[in-house]
Amino acid sequence: QVQLVESGGGLVQPGGSLRLSCKASGNIFSIDAMNWFRQAPGQQRELVAGITSSRITAYAHSVEGRFTISTDNAKNTVYLQMDSLKPEDTAIYYCNVDLRISRDTPRGTHWGQGTQVTVSS
Repeated sequence: QVQLVESGGGLVQPGGSLRLSCKASGNIFSIDAMNWFRQAPGQQRELVAGITSSRITAYAHSVEGRFTISTDNAKNTVYLQMDSLKPEDTAIYYCNVDLRISRDTPRGTHWGQGTQVTVSS
């Protein structure tokens, strides 16, 4: 079993900052990539940022320059530092991890439960 536990969401004013965390635990052999998605009401879930095991990062155009993804590999934890937040960043943010539970099993995708981020004055 693999568990992803997210934290750090909340209410923040426009221009403010938040830092999301997601810790993966359980039966983990290796992690290939860790990602953050978000879903706003009435919209499809979208990729916000991703980072590979070799620390290659990618960002959605809408957050580039404002959000930073990073990892602590020793703790199997991914972070999303969100600065200069805008009302349009309001959404539920989901952690997503591509990992293997053993050397011989194919890579699988796991999701966190989501954490609400609300940007409002």
